[in-house]
Amino acid sequence: MARVDVLMPQMGESIAEGTLSKWLKKLGDDVKRDEPLFEISTDKVDAEIPAPSAGTLVEIKVQEGQTVPVQTLVAVLETEQGAAASPPPPAAGPPAPKAEPAPAAKPPTAAPVRAAAATALLPRPSSPVPPKGDGAETAEERLRRRSTPLVRKIASEHQLDISQISGTGFAGRVTKQDILGFIEQAPAAAPAATGPRAPLPGGGAVVHPAADPWPGDRVEPWSKIRRITADHMILSRRVSAHVASFFEIDYSRVALLRARFKAGYAERGVNLTYLAFIVKACAANMRKHPIVNAAVSGESTIHRRDVNIGIAVALDWGLIVPVVKHADELSLLGIARAINDLGERARTKKLSPDDIQRGTFTITNPGGFGPYAGIPIINQPQVAILGVGTIEKRPKVVTQDGTDAIAIRTMGMLTMSYDHRVVDGADADKFLADVKATLQDFPEQEM
Repeated sequence: MARVDVLMPQMGESIAEGTLSKWLKKLGDDVKRDEPLFEISTDKVDAEIPAPSAGTLVEIKVQEGQTVPVQTLVAVLETEQGAAASPPPPAAGPPAPKAEPAPAAKPPTAAPVRAAAATALLPRPSSPVPPKGDGAETAEERLRRRSTPLVRKIASEHQLDISQISGTGFAGRVTKQDILGFIEQAPAAAPAATGPRAPLPGGGAVVHPAADPWPGDRVEPWSKIRRITADHMILSRRVSAHVASFFEIDYSRVALLRARFKAGYAERGVNLTYLAFIVKACAANMRKHPIVNAAVSGESTIHRRDVNIGIAVALDWGLIVPVVKHADELSLLGIARAINDLGERARTKKLSPDDIQRGTFTITNPGGFGPYAGIPIINQPQVAILGVGTIEKRPKVVTQDGTDAIAIRTMGMLTMSYDHRVVDGADADKFLADVKATLQDFPEQEM
C-alpha cells in the first residue's frame, strides 16, 4: 500500500490560506480519483476539492471549520502500491510551514493605483474565524497576533487589539502603516460590539451589533461568504453616494428574436436568456459611456480599459458574482455561453478565484424571482450596478400611424444604482437610454 498526502490547495496567487468548510467523505470511505473530497472557503470563492488519487481516506488532519495555510497537510489517502496519483497543486512559492507561515519575501507587485483602491475600498475578512470548542487558535488569529515587534509595541502603547485592525500585509497581517493609519484616523478604540469586521475608509470597522435570541429561536452563524457579503454591502452604502434611475424597456423585439433563435442556440448547448441580450446591450455601450465602467480610488477615478461584466448569482449558501471578461469583444452567442458556464460552475462550486475578480460593472437579475424592480447596492470599487426586474407581458400604449392604441407588449424595468461622486445623473441616464434603444431595436445580425 502507498500513502498519498492531500494538501490545502492554493486557489490563486493572492490566496494564503483556506477554511475547510465541509468533508464530503468520512474516515474509511473509498474515493475515486478526481471525486470531490472536501469543500474549502477562501476570501475569494468556495470550491470542491477533488481527491488527487483513488484510495481510502485513512487520516483527517484538518477538521471542519479550521483555517489553515495553503500546502498544509489536510488528509492522508491509502492507495494500492503504484497507483497513479496527481501531483500536489502548484504553490506560488515554497510550501508554507505547518505551524505558522512566514511573511512573504516581498510584497505583491500590483500597480500603485490598484493597490490604493483595494486598500481603501475592498472589504477584507478581518475578523478571525471563531475558535473551535477546544480553544485552538486559527491560522488567521496567529498571523494577526504575530505582527512585527514594532507593531505590537505601538498597539501596547495605545491599548489597541491588533486583531481588530484591518491588515494589508501578508494574509491580513497588520503593518506599521496599517496601525499608524488606524491611530491617526480613528484615535478611539474600535467599538466593543461583537461581530465580523471589515475596514472602512477613514478608519474604523464594520460592526454588526448583537441581538438577544428569544426562547425557541434558532441561531445560525454566518458562513464566510455571508460575512464577506454583509461587510461588503455595509461598506458600499457608507462609501458611495447611491442614486438610482429607472427605465422601462419594451422587450418585444428581444422576445421575437429569442423565440426565433432559441432552438438553434440550444443545439449548440447554450440557453439563450434575456440576460444575455442585456449584457450584450450594456457591453456595446460601455465605450460610448466610459464613466459607468470606472472605479473610484481615493480622490481619483480609474477609467477601466477592459469591459468585464459581473453577473450576480444567487446560491443557497449566499451570493457570488462571476465575471464575463472582455464582454464587449464577445458575440451574443459567446456572452450566452459564458453566462451559462459561470452560472453552472458557481452552483457546483467549480469557480476559480480568477472567475470572480476584475469586474468593472455588475448586473443583478432579481427579476427571475418576480419583483417588478429593485435598487441594488454598488459592488465596490465599481461605480454602477444594473438591476433587472421581472420581464412579462403587460398592456402598453403604442402609437401607430398617428393613432394611440393599447397593445400587449413584453415589458420590464431596468434600475441602475450609480455613485454620484463621479457619475452624474445625465451620464447615467444617457447610458441607460442607449441600452434601452439597443434592446428595443436589437439588430438581427448580432444573432
